[in-house]
Amino acid sequence: MTNLSDSSLHIQPVDLRPRRIKVFVHLVHGFGAQRWSEAWAKGKMPGILDKLPYGYYHAADDQYNIEYSEDAPENRVTRFIRLALRRALGFDLLHAWRNRLGLREADIVWTHTELEHLGVLFLWRLTKPESRPKLIAQSVWLYDRWNDFSAPKRWLYKTLLGHADILTVLSPDNLVRARELFPNTPAEFVHFGIDSAAITLAVRRIRHEPLRVLSLGRDMHRDWDTLIQAIKLCGDCHLRIAATQNAPRLSAQSGKIELIKATTAREILDLYAWTDIVVLPLRANLHASGITVLAEAALSGVPVIASDTGGLRSYFSDREVKYVPVGDVLALRQAISALADDDSVRFSLARAAQERILSDDLSSKAYAMRHREISDRLLFPSERASTPANGVHVDEAASGKFASSRQLPRDNIGHSLADFSNGDPPLKGR
Repeated sequence: MTNLSDSSLHIQPVDLRPRRIKVFVHLVHGFGAQRWSEAWAKGKMPGILDKLPYGYYHAADDQYNIEYSEDAPENRVTRFIRLALRRALGFDLLHAWRNRLGLREADIVWTHTELEHLGVLFLWRLTKPESRPKLIAQSVWLYDRWNDFSAPKRWLYKTLLGHADILTVLSPDNLVRARELFPNTPAEFVHFGIDSAAITLAVRRIRHEPLRVLSLGRDMHRDWDTLIQAIKLCGDCHLRIAATQNAPRLSAQSGKIELIKATTAREILDLYAWTDIVVLPLRANLHASGITVLAEAALSGVPVIASDTGGLRSYFSDREVKYVPVGDVLALRQAISALADDDSVRFSLARAAQERILSDDLSSKAYAMRHREISDRLLFPSERASTPANGVHVDEAASGKFASSRQLPRDNIGHSLADFSNGDPPLKGR
């Protein structure tokens, strides 16, 4: 028998780590990674936004690789074809087809709205891949609009969504509806978040003369009529409405109302610095309409009056936002007057809203990590956690039990307003 010296033995180390999980974030055309990042770097994106859409990239590390969809170049003809098909189907099939390579190579696909996930599911039905990635099908407006769809579209959407691995929503109200329509498909409420590093500490301020009121947004559920009527009944105040879509007509309105366009980050931040109060007037909805504006105003240190609908209370309670009934002109006028007359109340609301963002970690990074936690459960079901990443069980979200009292443990976040008071935020800003 031949003896081998120790030096002659070469033992290969065994790498027990799995390969990186490939996530493909498929977003609506116009939100491609290259287009977005270039516009963001130039400050041409309106609002408090991350360098890539919705901050999903925050979930990337040595275990997770995050890739975004891209926008293919279009001419007038191809754009017309894509939009015509999108209008007919209610989702963007051609955009999904153009990103088919990224979709095919992924372990899991994340989507932000029904415009994306319905296109992906329809593409897979057409191409019939031998194996396909897992899919997180997040919806925003779908359940609000469900009863308005034609019977053929409801059948198509129900057929497609029956093949989603999980349905996610940004509001507990939407979660209830999703579970009613799709009782056999897992559904979960995920808290939305934005870049919390962009915080401007709330300070006690004396109101301007006239009172400055700001309202922003382009969602279909903005209730401009109620806001305009309430402002007409107020005394000395000036309203600015920044809306690039679904804007109100002001040709015959009072001179105290100004319709403006704000299309850059600087312009939006300047509006928050200009105003005394942000008003978020909403029609009844299920999808937390206005949550981005509400969070931006809170981070900017501005108090908010909002219509009480859409599950916004699952983000901010009465302590942090002044809620008024939907469509109630008198109640809205009274709320504006009450905040106008009390500097302390405005400051208390603004400060409490900032505390809520930090204590509950309503950040884009936390939002991305919640998607990652869901992905872990879908890809590794034997290791499934007992509680979702946001600390809320699905049943609790649907019942609304946590709406005004939910708090994550402080050591999970590690920051409060005091951490920002020295002017050196612990989170990297942009």
